[in-house]
Amino acid sequence: MKKIYFISGLGADKRVFSFLDLSFCEPIFIDWITPLKKESLESYALRLRQSIPEPEPIIIGISFGGMLATEMAKADNRIKSIIIASNKTSDELPKLFRIGKYFPIYKWIPNHLLKKIALSSKWIFGAKGKEQKKLLHQIIIDTDMRFLKWAITAILNWKNKQVPENLIHIHGTSDKLLLYRLVKADYKIDKGSHVVPMDKPEEISELLRKLI
Repeated sequence: MKKIYFISGLGADKRVFSFLDLSFCEPIFIDWITPLKKESLESYALRLRQSIPEPEPIIIGISFGGMLATEMAKADNRIKSIIIASNKTSDELPKLFRIGKYFPIYKWIPNHLLKKIALSSKWIFGAKGKEQKKLLHQIIIDTDMRFLKWAITAILNWKNKQVPENLIHIHGTSDKLLLYRLVKADYKIDKGSHVVPMDKPEEISELLRKLI
């Protein structure tokens, strides 16, 4: 059975993939490593790549994990990257995000308050049903706020313009965080939210099975 490497999103962990049927592969969930001071997204992605021993891996990344998988694919054309609810270039980020680059208010918000703000804003991720909402709530509770602040800075300063040929992009049409109309996805999931592996697990599972 083929090993597939999964990278979760910002503030998330492997639980975001827990609704998927991954019986067609051997899933390996990559743990975060500690970022270096002022480390760029590109540099972090290349260091995280060292956690994957295979020379020609298939890497699936969601949201922030998809940006990291993009940088890995850029650096090595032997990698096959599949990104979900993510963006391939900085141009695909909503313009509103750029405000945070010039006015990084999030850096000055105390960690406990930032977590409260995240909890009150979790509707934007689009989780549906009691089970999904409960899991998303717990994921936010468990989030490392220091890592979150570093990652936000890394995303806002990411300047990538290159779309690797060895990359496939899956995106939900109802994503409220990274808008579908701003990205050029290879596959669309109708009414899929930002946590599309949670709210459209059957469609995502079947599509991944076909692509892999």
